[in-house]
Amino acid sequence: MASLRPGTFMEAALDEARAAGQRGEVPVGCVVVHNGHIVGRAGNRTLADRDPTAHAEMIAIRAAATALGSERLADCDLYVTLEPCAMCAGAAAFARIRRLYYGALDPKGGAVDSGVRLFASPACHHRPEVYGGLAEAEASALLKLFFQERR
Repeated sequence: MASLRPGTFMEAALDEARAAGQRGEVPVGCVVVHNGHIVGRAGNRTLADRDPTAHAEMIAIRAAATALGSERLADCDLYVTLEPCAMCAGAAAFARIRRLYYGALDPKGGAVDSGVRLFASPACHHRPEVYGGLAEAEASALLKLFFQERR
């Protein structure tokens, strides 16, 4: 488990996003932090794993749960470069993530501050504190460049 200063957690997520992009995956990265230590980290792996659920958040949450020996991550914070989709927001709720920090807003696929706004639903059993816009310009630039290169 790497120990980092809190200001560097989004940078670690951006490193995961860059690595995902270099592998040809959509450049989204995520880290899960517990007591100042990264306990789960991942970039998207949907193509490599042939798994539509292999989003960065899902993989990082699974790694954190394994590292901590619990499916409940109530003392953990999740840093992700893109606003989570409904699946990943749901996973954060089920894991009881304490705080969610994200970079770029995702008007088309996001489900936190865009789209279905999962945490605002009365059916949502747990709502993490949400902080959007961290390193937004860099996270957004990674995604824009990735998709421009594919057109």
